[in-house]
Amino acid sequence: MNWIDGDFVDLRFTAKIISISNYLRGESMNASNQTCAQTILDTVPIIIQAIRVEMRRERMHDLSVPQFRTLAYIARHPGCSLSDVAEFIGLTLPSMSVLINGLVVQGLVLRQTSLIDRRRITLTLTEAGSDVYQRARQGTIAWLQRLLEPLSEEERQTIVRAMELLRPIFVAEMLEQKSESVEKESTRT
Repeated sequence: MNWIDGDFVDLRFTAKIISISNYLRGESMNASNQTCAQTILDTVPIIIQAIRVEMRRERMHDLSVPQFRTLAYIARHPGCSLSDVAEFIGLTLPSMSVLINGLVVQGLVLRQTSLIDRRRITLTLTEAGSDVYQRARQGTIAWLQRLLEPLSEEERQTIVRAMELLRPIFVAEMLEQKSESVEKESTRT
């Protein structure tokens, strides 16, 4: 398994996260891989949905959720391509092109021809686009801070550590999937 910075993280760390979670609930510190996977699968969608609802509340009301998610992706990946964003959002290239056109017209996204490859279009946020995204992000962070306030410092540190353990596992998986996708496309041509 690949991973950025050359570090290798195996799934045993994920089991530790569940053990910590069980410990916080006063349960035994043992967790099987299956329990760990089930807990992640049951918990993460709830967290994501709550964050999405809050971010919708913080965004400008004239943006659709896919438009906002597109701004968020471009903010995290400046200079990305139309196909990168389409893959992340789950839209076809023509549909994503229409969505991007709307964001360009609103003055939130800058679409430019790549200096390296003139066939490639790169996407970046304008200052207004960055402001919209940052306002929603900061509002959501403040909301999360209020939600986590009742937890002890130790419990918050446990959550941070759990996220630090999970992130490289899933980043590596995404990189591996993207690499496999590129390989499949290159064999077709």
